[in-house]
Amino acid sequence: MSSRAAGWIRIVVVAAVLAALYALALHKHAERERLRDAPVALTADCRAKLEAYGLRAGGHYRSPYLQRTGVNPDARQGYREQDVRAIQRGCNLIDDLQGYQAKGGAPERWHASRFVRGTSTTCVHCHQSVGDKHDGEGRRIPGSNNLGASWVMADMYDRFTGLLLPHELRQMQCFINSSNGFKPNAADDVIRDITAYSRFLSGALGMKIGNRYPEQGIEEIPASATRRRGDDYVRGAHTYRERCAACHGLQALGNVVDGRTRYPALAGPESFSLDSRMNFTAVNTIMPGFICRNMPPGAEGSLDPQQCRDIAYYLSTLPRPAGDRQGPLAALWQQGMMIVMPPLTRYAETLGGRPQTHTQAHSSR
Repeated sequence: MSSRAAGWIRIVVVAAVLAALYALALHKHAERERLRDAPVALTADCRAKLEAYGLRAGGHYRSPYLQRTGVNPDARQGYREQDVRAIQRGCNLIDDLQGYQAKGGAPERWHASRFVRGTSTTCVHCHQSVGDKHDGEGRRIPGSNNLGASWVMADMYDRFTGLLLPHELRQMQCFINSSNGFKPNAADDVIRDITAYSRFLSGALGMKIGNRYPEQGIEEIPASATRRRGDDYVRGAHTYRERCAACHGLQALGNVVDGRTRYPALAGPESFSLDSRMNFTAVNTIMPGFICRNMPPGAEGSLDPQQCRDIAYYLSTLPRPAGDRQGPLAALWQQGMMIVMPPLTRYAETLGGRPQTHTQAHSSR
């Protein structure tokens, strides 16, 4: 074979490969557009939330929430059909990140399990009430991790990284650390849809871009807010067993019923990573604030700041996935402890005569 013929063969092969890649890209693009155009089957909580805020396609939008609270809002620019579907998908992602409520895996909406290592993590564990928590009288709760308040603080200075982080990059941090998962691409529809839902909440609640609202983030509890008794492991373990174990399990491995997570894991492979801001050893003010503001369900505010810090300190001593900052040796140690400690603890509880009266989940992958 002449060198000229060999050259033409290489050109043809390269062109064929590029054409196949282009055809695949067109197929994926068409599939993406089909999913974007498909009707969205809302979860029950998302249906109630979006109906209460009057989400519908139209030329103008007025917030029913603001009207109920005595505000006469100006008409905002309305939402297109594709905007409504993006907001609906974003709400579903917050409420059901793993896609457990998707009927038969049908593509009527998307989930993000491909970005999460565990099988039980979902956003509402931290962003309760689908990212928009109110009290019994309908008032927004300070320090409740409201997604609308998070969105209006676009390009917020992040004191933990020293960077200006837009809403999309903060979502990526949640996937990597809080969900012990993988970072989605900034252009992925998962990020796009969650951002659309967060932006819709900010408009429905009348929040203004650039303003700081008390509902944003978590109301932190520093050591100076306690009785200065010092954070204590033994007190934390005792308080956890008395006030938290009935829901989260004696070993904090979570409570799963019929394949659905009722209460999330606070330790073990299904939990947040060592790099998460909810980890007491990473940031020692955030998890105590979350506990005092949101726990136990139905008796929020019944724990004092010292108890919340003690519980958070105790939970930080339990094994969990290592983050990106710890390196392979720490990751190996944590992985070993997550395998060894649960059966040893169960054996010790059996010797102590303390039965387990709850369902614990420990997924092996």
